[in-house]
Amino acid sequence: MPNKGGFSLRLDVPPDEVSLAKFLTQSGTFRHGDLLVNMDGIRIVSQNTSDAPPPPIKPIDNQISLSDVDTIKVIGKGSGGLVQLVQHKWTNQFFALKVIQMNIEESARKQTAQELKINQSLECPYVVACYQCFYQNEAFSIILEYMDGGSLLDLLGKVKTIPEEYLAAICKQVVNGLCYLHHEKHIIHRDLKPSNLLINHRGEVKITDFGVSAIVASTSANAYSSVGTYCYMAPERFSEENYNAKSDIWSFGLVVLECATGQFPYPVPGKDEGWFNMFAIMQAIMDQPPPSASSEDFSPEFCSFISSCLQKDPKARLSAQQLMEHPFLSMYDDLHIDLASYFSNDGSPLTTL
Repeated sequence: MPNKGGFSLRLDVPPDEVSLAKFLTQSGTFRHGDLLVNMDGIRIVSQNTSDAPPPPIKPIDNQISLSDVDTIKVIGKGSGGLVQLVQHKWTNQFFALKVIQMNIEESARKQTAQELKINQSLECPYVVACYQCFYQNEAFSIILEYMDGGSLLDLLGKVKTIPEEYLAAICKQVVNGLCYLHHEKHIIHRDLKPSNLLINHRGEVKITDFGVSAIVASTSANAYSSVGTYCYMAPERFSEENYNAKSDIWSFGLVVLECATGQFPYPVPGKDEGWFNMFAIMQAIMDQPPPSASSEDFSPEFCSFISSCLQKDPKARLSAQQLMEHPFLSMYDDLHIDLASYFSNDGSPLTTL
């Protein structure tokens, strides 16, 4: 499998707003602070306050390039661009190619730069791998690990509900990924939802899409903005309070409960009701008691796990590290759950050519 470039990379706390506003697209090069991207790849470089053009990026040996892949088909579309299935010409290995068109709005540029920087810094078996990024023709092309089972959202569309024993195996992987993000990299995802948890034929579950993630200085640091999918946001994110990594735990709890019951724990906003329904669900999340799992339908361990995630007071929620010790994650270990077979046979069909 191609490596991630073979160069050292540091992940710094973002510079101040003045520095963030400085973007250069000289001669096919995108620059944001110490992030530099062009048709040869991505680098983290020393800050250069002069008006001189940024240094060229030299291709690295054994590194995948856009000329090395053939496009098979489009496998996903979103507001930020599209995702293509591509195949490496020499190894026949498949990758996902995410294409993001350059947006002239400063906020969109900041968000894209943040995603690129986070993607390049992560190396974890529970997070979708990013191998390289290129900038050319006013667009970013990001080569990602291909997850051939789709997302948990796709899986739910087929199976409607996921049995506890499979959920325990899924949760164990996601919690491992959250431990890595929160406690090793000090990153808050801020947009956990079923479509951002991808699966493959090997039974792996991985976190993806860091377009709205926040990098914080430490595990005790807080974030302030209200980006993300509002249905899955923690109560504190709708108020003027700051928030921390515990907000991801709330979102994760909603995802798990949705997978278990087959329906979102709050009323789903109607397509035609717009801001009114968005306000209604915000009010429900802030004012109503948190959702819970029925003790008549689920084990005490599962009910406790959901309760540990869905506490309105973030201080009462367990951290990702604490969730790793929760009995629900290990209660079905003796069954030797085969997620690979479940995803391949009972779940969503694997993407085919």
